[in-house]
Amino acid sequence: QVQLVESGGGLVQTGGSLRLSCAASGRTFSSYGMGWFRQAPGKEREFVAHITWSGGTTYYADSVKGRFTISRDNARNTVYLQMNSLKPEDTAVYYCAASNRGVGLPPPSLYDYWGQGTQVTVSS
Repeated sequence: QVQLVESGGGLVQTGGSLRLSCAASGRTFSSYGMGWFRQAPGKEREFVAHITWSGGTTYYADSVKGRFTISRDNARNTVYLQMNSLKPEDTAVYYCAASNRGVGLPPPSLYDYWGQGTQVTVSS
């Protein structure tokens, strides 16, 4: 069992930055692939970024590529999402998720654990 708790959300102006954190419980954190997703009001949840168990490979949605960076610290059981050059369309609840598939990019259905989410609001 893995429990995930996100933090770091808030209100920021267009062009600003935020860093989200996701703290995980459990001693097997380092074996999980970790992802970030987001859901805006009235829209479906969408993939944002993913990092493999070792941190050696990362994946990004086209909409955030070059602006967001996913990273992890297995010693701290934490995954991060650094978000720069934020836009109003980045406004959403951001969720982290853990997948038993430590390598490659799993489909959303193969994420086994989800956090409660943290709100990010970008004002224009």
